[in-house]
Amino acid sequence: MSDWTAFGRVDADGNVYVKTAEGERVVGSWQAGAPEEGLAHFARRFADLVTEVDLTEARLNSGAADPSGSLATIRRLRGSLAEAHVVGDLDALATRLERLAALAEGKAGEARAARETARAEAVTRKTALVEEAEKLAAESTGWKTAGDRLKEILDEWKTIRGVDKKTDGELWKRFAAARDGFTRRRGAHFATLDAQRKQAQAAKEELVVEAESLADSTDWAATANRLRELMAQWKAAPRASKEAEERLWERFRGAQDGFFSRRSEVFSARDAEQRGNLERKQSLLAEAEALDVDGDPRGAQAKLREIQGQWHEAGRVPRDAAANLDRRLRVVDEKVRQAMDSAWRRTEPSANPLLAQMRDQVAEAEQRLTRARTAGDAKRIREAEQALAAKRRFLELAEQAS
Repeated sequence: MSDWTAFGRVDADGNVYVKTAEGERVVGSWQAGAPEEGLAHFARRFADLVTEVDLTEARLNSGAADPSGSLATIRRLRGSLAEAHVVGDLDALATRLERLAALAEGKAGEARAARETARAEAVTRKTALVEEAEKLAAESTGWKTAGDRLKEILDEWKTIRGVDKKTDGELWKRFAAARDGFTRRRGAHFATLDAQRKQAQAAKEELVVEAESLADSTDWAATANRLRELMAQWKAAPRASKEAEERLWERFRGAQDGFFSRRSEVFSARDAEQRGNLERKQSLLAEAEALDVDGDPRGAQAKLREIQGQWHEAGRVPRDAAANLDRRLRVVDEKVRQAMDSAWRRTEPSANPLLAQMRDQVAEAEQRLTRARTAGDAKRIREAEQALAAKRRFLELAEQAS
């Protein structure tokens, strides 16, 4: 930590002053001990401001933060300096914040330009889809292929974001008109074919065969999606003769019911397991929230690490409860971190064990990432990578400050 106390003084009455280019101003009063202790107290407050600026700058430079949000934070910090109850080089910090504000404004402008570029690209993509749909509607005689392609166009259409409402509405009207025109032309064509019912029967027999081949599958998600697709295809296909339609539908429906009944039993068992995991995590959370963070921050940190390890081993919980549980555990983690940070600031760097603890945390995070990669769980890998990057950054800042 820099010697920020050089920018302040304590008078005989215990008033604490900070020195700036515009002169001195009172930032507080110190009656609890020696003047040097008072200056050190207010200098630590200034160091907290510097740390917040460091983190804001690091996130802005790394691209992890929204430039507009960073700009708001920088302006808030800059506006607070005039009345901040701290002792330190306020002029230099103000200059630094002005520079960061300019940087954030530039990045915010770049982000706006990127959004505008993305909007133009989205309009171009949707326009191309509309033109393809209009060509299919006007010219294609490959009814199934064209119909499937129109469905693919619709699926792709739904993935495209960022088009303004007016343009999107106009393009959608063109697409809907093309799709409707294609549907009418196809219907008129098949209405003239004598072999329509035989074709429909053959198509539905294929759907039934595939549905029956999937009835015993345990690939729940993929099979359920495929069965729904088969149902959609069934509904889209022309009707066969009444007798064939009823016979094929009975087989098709039976295959679907068999699969979904078995899936329901498996999901019920999984839900029961997740409810057990929920009770375990609720117990761990109660234990974490009961930690004496203020009285024994180091002990609380060690215990929290143990709880976090058990937390990950507890397994999945119902989706509607997961976010709240994780949020409450993060609150405890943040409270422990702040307590350790406070203890660290009160300790000389040479006697501070926090660096060693932070290195241990980095090592643990690396091990978690290795386990996640071994398990092949994409979500755990992503979360582990983010946690490791954050812990490495905090360690780097701590080592620089020491």
